[in-house]
Amino acid sequence: MKKAIVSVINDLSTDQRVHKVSLTLHQLGYNVTLVGRKQRKSLPLAPRDYTTKRMFLLFEKGPLFYAEYQFRLFLYLLFHKASVLVANDLDTLLPNYLISRLKGSNLVYDSHELFCEVPELQNNPRKKNTWKRLERWVFPKLKNVFTVNDSIAKIYSEEYHVEVKVLRNIPLLANQQNFKKASREELEIATDKKIIVLQGAGINIDRGAEEAVQAMQFVENAVLLIIGSGDVMEILKQMVNELKLKEKVTFIGKVPFEKLLQYTHHADLGLTLDKDTNINYRYSLPNKLFDYIHAGVPVLASGLVEIKKIITDYKVGDCIENHNPTHIADKINAILNNEQLLADWKKNCKIAAEKLNWETEQLQLISVYKQFL
Repeated sequence: MKKAIVSVINDLSTDQRVHKVSLTLHQLGYNVTLVGRKQRKSLPLAPRDYTTKRMFLLFEKGPLFYAEYQFRLFLYLLFHKASVLVANDLDTLLPNYLISRLKGSNLVYDSHELFCEVPELQNNPRKKNTWKRLERWVFPKLKNVFTVNDSIAKIYSEEYHVEVKVLRNIPLLANQQNFKKASREELEIATDKKIIVLQGAGINIDRGAEEAVQAMQFVENAVLLIIGSGDVMEILKQMVNELKLKEKVTFIGKVPFEKLLQYTHHADLGLTLDKDTNINYRYSLPNKLFDYIHAGVPVLASGLVEIKKIITDYKVGDCIENHNPTHIADKINAILNNEQLLADWKKNCKIAAEKLNWETEQLQLISVYKQFL
């Protein structure tokens, strides 16, 4: 069997994109190893159809963390044979590129975002320039590149004159077909109110989470579930205390994908409220948008170009006009009080899921990896 090593810098526990890519390669006939890191608070991994390797690092953040991970990943790739190397995002690209040149391995790059435009780099020009120099050096030399939507593909293609294929992070339809729904009582969530959900592994600054919490002051008969992790979680918890919203906002924390599905399926409305504060967010297409659709949950979203296109084309929800908490609350109240509208959007979600699913999306992936077999 051909060996493929897929590398990513996270702890593998909630990254469904690399999981789905690894599954597709396994089904194609590759012997797959997915490499990431293990953090002190990492969730355990359920058994998978392919091999996983999580490296425990001395550092968990900052420059020393990135330097250590690059070095450890380089050594791992150096001493493990593979005909195909898959680098996910810029922070795994350098070791993969160097080993591909050294060993003659096929290299595939999967960029999940405009890495150099993330908010965390905008206030640190030195860091941004370091990553940008790496990107400018390696990207034009790449032959097989994927990214998450048309807007980002166009930006990369125009800058580096490289063909960039689009592979959206869409759930497996089989996830829903094999799904067994737990009750609200079992999940310990409200049984007599509407459920609003805001989920994600990156609930960070400018994602609209603060405004969502503030909006709950004016939303009646509903509970907001915030599921996941991110930089603003402590701020959100403080806001809930100060605004006396403990009866209206519940923090679930970071949970495995299978458990996340349980909560999402009980939602009446899903939120994705990223702000247009930087080019990376402007052209984002969040995973949770498709998670909501597959769970039959209508969406209230910010009107970013890629998100709005999905909502408009498939009629699965509505967009806010601004991030004023009272405006968001007005939108939420109008939607939750309109049972016919909710029913129509839920029906459209089911129709959309039949078209927007990994089983269809992966065909682009298969066409590239088949050439290496």
